[in-house]
Amino acid sequence: MTRTLRGALSLRLDGHAVAEYVWRPQLPADVSPRPYLHPVRTLGGTEVTELMPDDHLHHLGVSVAVADVDGANFWGGRTFVRGRGSVRLPNHGVQRHHDWTRRTSGDLTHELRWIGPAGNDLLRERRSIAVRPAGEQAWALDFEFALTNVTAGPLTFASPATNGRSGAGYGGFFWRARRGHQRIHVLGPERTGERHLHGRRSPWLALTGTSTDPWTLVFVPVAPAQRSDLWFVRSRDYAGVGSSLAWDQPLVVAAGGRVHRRILTVVADGRLRSGQAADLAGAVLAGAGAG
Repeated sequence: MTRTLRGALSLRLDGHAVAEYVWRPQLPADVSPRPYLHPVRTLGGTEVTELMPDDHLHHLGVSVAVADVDGANFWGGRTFVRGRGSVRLPNHGVQRHHDWTRRTSGDLTHELRWIGPAGNDLLRERRSIAVRPAGEQAWALDFEFALTNVTAGPLTFASPATNGRSGAGYGGFFWRARRGHQRIHVLGPERTGERHLHGRRSPWLALTGTSTDPWTLVFVPVAPAQRSDLWFVRSRDYAGVGSSLAWDQPLVVAAGGRVHRRILTVVADGRLRSGQAADLAGAVLAGAGAG
């Protein structure tokens, strides 16, 4: 059975507690409070997420975060304003749990409200999270969300990049990975390294941590629209990967329109090579029915 404690649920696979989903967080307003997964662990017990690290207090493990939805900040922290830079504004939104549709130890679905700083609903979200087997030393997190515009007019999804900060096209699914003092490597099908994969499209992308307890995360977009999204990647100042909704052009969603994304993340013990990551990516994608 799923354990509930202070608005948190434990996700399990074959007897392993692989993740905690905090669906009713108690957080300060300026981090844009939202449900998140932390800690996420390998089958061997190594944590592969960070929560509210000193460098970015608004990074909350694994979450859906958007820097600018019609001026509302659902990312947390400062807001990038063209001509002014990053400034503190009282514009933070909140994602609030509304209702459960399914809740087991390995499969969750719930409805959320995205509430702007004025207290009005901007979006309704249907979110599904499931844990899947992915081999003897790995498992996969299946994360799917659909955002529906519930306002009377269009909503614009933007990012610091669309607002003038080149390369900062973050916003959407985002995973803040555990770094510590280890080196982080970024892998792709043809190239390696942050500078070759940041702001690029790729059928999969992987992070590896090379500490005494090495780990690998392999991110695989599933939804057709998400396969066209560009990757936001950080491996030097911190470790994080996101699938960008608005890299260099705003995404405009009509009233009643929907944004749908699904991403699989393989969580593996050990440092995998590109070929191994590619094999896992292909296997979990085939298992998801996405060929």
